[in-house]
Amino acid sequence: MNKAEAKKRIEKLKSLINHHRFLYHVEDREEISDSAFDMLKHELFSLEQQYPDLITLDSPTQRVGGMPLDKFRKVPHTVPMLSIEDIFTEEELRDWETYVERLSGGKVRQYFAELKVDGFAVSLKYKDGVFQTGATRGNGTIGEDVTQNLKTIESIPLRLEGETEGTDKGSIEVRGEVYMAKSDFDRFNQERKRKGEELFANPRNLAAGSIRQLDPKLAASRPLKFLAYDLVGDLGQTLHSEEHEILKSLGFKTDPTARICNSINEVVSYWDSIKKKRDSLPFMIDGVVVVINDNKVFSKLGVAGKSPRGIRALKFSGMQATTRVLDIQLQVGRTGAVTPVAHLEPVSLAGVTVSRATLHNDDEIKRLGVRIGDTVIVERAGDVIPAVLKALPELREGTEREFRMPTHCFACGVKLVRPAGEAIWRCPNKKGCPAQKRESLYHFVSRKGFNMVGLGPKVIDRLLDAHVIGGAADLFGLQEGDLAPLERFAEKSSQNLIVAIQQAKRIAFPRFLVALGIRHVGEETAIALAEYFSAQGGPASGWGALQNIQKASLEKLERIPDVGSVVAKSIKEWFATVENQKLLSRLLQAGVEIQIAPKRGLGVPNPRLGGKTFVLTGSLESLTREEAKEKIRMAGGNIAESVSRSTNYVVAGKYPGSKFDKAKKLGVKVLNEKEFLKLI
Repeated sequence: MNKAEAKKRIEKLKSLINHHRFLYHVEDREEISDSAFDMLKHELFSLEQQYPDLITLDSPTQRVGGMPLDKFRKVPHTVPMLSIEDIFTEEELRDWETYVERLSGGKVRQYFAELKVDGFAVSLKYKDGVFQTGATRGNGTIGEDVTQNLKTIESIPLRLEGETEGTDKGSIEVRGEVYMAKSDFDRFNQERKRKGEELFANPRNLAAGSIRQLDPKLAASRPLKFLAYDLVGDLGQTLHSEEHEILKSLGFKTDPTARICNSINEVVSYWDSIKKKRDSLPFMIDGVVVVINDNKVFSKLGVAGKSPRGIRALKFSGMQATTRVLDIQLQVGRTGAVTPVAHLEPVSLAGVTVSRATLHNDDEIKRLGVRIGDTVIVERAGDVIPAVLKALPELREGTEREFRMPTHCFACGVKLVRPAGEAIWRCPNKKGCPAQKRESLYHFVSRKGFNMVGLGPKVIDRLLDAHVIGGAADLFGLQEGDLAPLERFAEKSSQNLIVAIQQAKRIAFPRFLVALGIRHVGEETAIALAEYFSAQGGPASGWGALQNIQKASLEKLERIPDVGSVVAKSIKEWFATVENQKLLSRLLQAGVEIQIAPKRGLGVPNPRLGGKTFVLTGSLESLTREEAKEKIRMAGGNIAESVSRSTNYVVAGKYPGSKFDKAKKLGVKVLNEKEFLKLI
């Protein structure tokens, strides 16, 4: 093949390779196999090696090349890459609409809404349709030249697809987000784990770090993608929505969910719909971007500070937020544990408004240096009560007050104790502390215990304050007439509550044990106890099995799975207490029926799950956490509350907490809800 023939062949190969690159990396479909595609690229490479002077900047072979840089060259932005001001609520969105309509002097006719990809913003400059320079945002005015790294991203065209006749092609600039798909990120981290390398925390950090590598080969080794969202240059567009259409015609991947909204109500509807399917998207997002669709109106509105007035980022409520500590008060739990709780200025956190956050213990308050009046960062993960994560002493005004742990219980006046080796102060007055009594009752009727529908903490408080009940067993003797004197308790409400209490008399053995509130006995330990002692013979009833537990020695208890020496001692102490023995006697007299629990694994055993250990974190959408645990047990699996190297699976729902992070660190397999249901 002579040079003229090679030139024609090279042009045809470049065109065909770019066509298939566009199909695969932009439209997510393919017409030929990977091996065939590789053969085309190999032929192109061979011809270019034979005739080096035929190599051009837009050749697919030029995506990876060049020596590592000593440093990045600074690149000025012709048009500043400005930031977008964040808003978090529908009210703020409507206030913004009022603001821009007042400034523009007319009603906004259209908005354009699109995903806010959680990636790394870059700009791409093209001249005569060929990619010339790629830069980071930098300070908005000057960025860093990362052209070689951006060339390694297959979804960035080296030559534009569409026609740009009549335009100063040197002025065409495309802006967008470099990101990594969730699935690619997981595979990438798994490979690093296999090699014993440090894992990345999230896809955004990995994407940003990859683009800022001085060696292009490192960027090329990472599965990065590019999503275009802005066109700088005149290609005849008058609307932002037209820019998306043009970008797609030029060969860029754009947001397929983006749409024109003819009212602010349609923007809210789009925002809500994206929130619902956020977890199912292939990449991370942290909100949606809303922009005035008319470019002329957008330009007229101008810039305020570092953000254009005509655009806003409507963010999702995060798992962390800042707020002020109004007070720190103590809460006494059913086991006597005294927990300091921060009373906060209400703040939206992970989709809900919170006004309380745990400070865990006195040592934690000292470690954080939290004072009453401080601005703090609070975090909510999974179903866990929000916690104060960090104080911001830089924002103090001088009126903040230090918290001092009291020496006596606020509820009963008994001196607090701090057992050796524990960080928590406790009220030792188990018999007479009214706060412990209330918390024990809350726990007794809760969903994990007797599950008395309609009997929550507020109703319990009213029954106690009116001296209608004195303890848990009194609940089963309540009559409608007992509730009549209580304020705001209608006849129908009384009937419903009495029915719920009577229906709760039949209770599964493990839930009965949980309801008793024995320290250290949670759901899994209760199941282990119920299974073991139900199989020990003797009276064929739940009460008979309970007697087996009462009679068991410490040594026997310690041999049971999930029961160690500490738990065994706690069980023995609980059953040896006279008040607890009286409670059991009264529950039996009240007609409480303990149902023998089936062994786990009955029902629909799954051979793949036998003996596997699961940890759940975050909120599941299609089932409750209790239902998920039951499915695991019935399939032969086990459930743990903490992640360790022996954990087989972590099931992560919405807003997963530290268990998710630990699973990533240890390399434990993480399942989303869909994967979990498929496995089960």
